[in-house]
Amino acid sequence: MYLITVLGNLLIILTISSDSHLHTPMYFFLSNLSFVDICFVSTTVPKMLVNIQTHSRDISYRRCLTQVYFFMILSGMDSFLLTVMAYDWFVAICHPLHYTVIMSPCLCVLLVLMSWFIMFWNTLLHILLMLQLTFSMGTEISLFFCDLSQVLKVAQSDTLINNIILYVMTAVLGVFPVTGILYSYSQIVSSLLRMSSTASKYKAFSTCGSHLCVVSLFYGTGLGVYLSSAVTHSSQRNSIASVMYTVVTPMLNPFIYTLRNKDVKGILRKLLNRVSSCL
Repeated sequence: MYLITVLGNLLIILTISSDSHLHTPMYFFLSNLSFVDICFVSTTVPKMLVNIQTHSRDISYRRCLTQVYFFMILSGMDSFLLTVMAYDWFVAICHPLHYTVIMSPCLCVLLVLMSWFIMFWNTLLHILLMLQLTFSMGTEISLFFCDLSQVLKVAQSDTLINNIILYVMTAVLGVFPVTGILYSYSQIVSSLLRMSSTASKYKAFSTCGSHLCVVSLFYGTGLGVYLSSAVTHSSQRNSIASVMYTVVTPMLNPFIYTLRNKDVKGILRKLLNRVSSCL
């Protein structure tokens, strides 16, 4: 599953970068999402595979902090990129005549850089606060990777400030993307209902269908992880939910975008034929 995830997302990046027809805002954000998914799955799965091979579940304090750091940044980037992609669809469908002016290359790059900047400083704040905590030897967490909320639960010192900052920042950085996505799709649906042509409605809806599937998968599995850890103390259920969120979702993203996208499928087919002819 890890190899499929990495190869699938690498193939999307290679396909988009190899064809000038795909050098548009939509595919620019998609290539960034594929890059983030590769890094996201590489944050947790390799360590899990080592644990399975060596029959050891140990992780050092520094590696745990590092895993928390990158996991938070990359999961946040996934959320921000899905929000930006929803905005891109909103402009393309609701304001098609102004699309090239609004979604300029400078704005696209700025949106991605702002997302990285926000998540970098947000995560750095949590890590600096975590450095003030103390932990006992042999501390265990219920997930197969170091998640901030799980690590705070097993700290020996007071975590009131950490939890307050965690809940506030999660609320702010969680509500903003979800609100943006819901607003964008409400405007898209409103525009689709005003269209007189059934063919135009179907074409417009099919173009954002892949993104809607990925959004549902990402937020559905993410919500499942935190609900399962809050409602039940079963480590098996928590592990299943976390595997769905950290492994299955990044693996399915390339399939969702390629199977529902004629442009990507066509260029991908040409690319594979070119490679096979060279071999």
